[in-house]
Amino acid sequence: MSIETETLVIGTRGSALARWQSEWVKARLEALWPGLRCNLEIFTTTGDRILDRPLPEIGGKGLFTEELEAALLEGRIDVAVHSLKDLPVENPAGLTLGAIPERADARDVLVSARYAKLADLPRGAKVGTSSLRRGAQLLRLRPDLVLESLRGNVDTRIGKAMRGDYDAIVLAAAGITRLGHADSIAAFLGFDEMLPAPGQGALGIQCRQGDERILARLEPLGHVPTRDAVLAERAFLSGLGGGCSAPVAALGTLLPTGLSLVGLVASPDGKRAVRVEGRGDEPLELGSRLAREALAAGAAALLA
Repeated sequence: MSIETETLVIGTRGSALARWQSEWVKARLEALWPGLRCNLEIFTTTGDRILDRPLPEIGGKGLFTEELEAALLEGRIDVAVHSLKDLPVENPAGLTLGAIPERADARDVLVSARYAKLADLPRGAKVGTSSLRRGAQLLRLRPDLVLESLRGNVDTRIGKAMRGDYDAIVLAAAGITRLGHADSIAAFLGFDEMLPAPGQGALGIQCRQGDERILARLEPLGHVPTRDAVLAERAFLSGLGGGCSAPVAALGTLLPTGLSLVGLVASPDGKRAVRVEGRGDEPLELGSRLAREALAAGAAALLA
């Protein structure tokens, strides 16, 4: 289907991964709509500027999205491409998710210059991560590990691991494979070892609510099974309090029998955790229901 020549401005962070994600969206849109030309506009977010402190210490969610959302609301850009796990569960008034494309691998991976798997790490090994979720689940498996803050882009983090600054680091599989660094992966961490962040591996393409021109362009990029899975995960997070800084993980899976969701809330030291699991047909209802079950089972104390 062709359209008249038009321009669409895509807002993106400047990191290699953010650029890759936005270039992917640009290429898909231009292939879908002959005559459409997409321009990228680069933004530096608060999370990009402050690299000397762990993310939870400087505010967590929203650190990588606020500048892009402001530009959308002001009309300076038409869409913003986010890693969905970085996007707060509540859209600012006037914005919406125009499309959630098919998800990449949602697993986390171990990167190490010396060790082939988590079990090979010696007692007291130094593991780099700034994620409370990853840290809590690592300590549940290996309470002897020493966790140290790890910031910077994917290339920087891999470089630190390969230089031996850490015995190992943990990263998202999607980011490392999208940037062509799959050969750096020592081991994939199974979902029985580590549940992902809500939305991990998925992209969220944000636009202005009611902007029918842009919504029509984005609609073919959407992937219904991914959308249902991540909406359930985000509803679980939202039901716990949305912006909570406690370790929270969730994984939705679309099965022939319906949607399955597993959720986890843990203490940062990994010593206490509440895990819930359920199935349903409606993503938001399922996520909200499991959040209530988790809170009733003791997650409220962990979140406090």
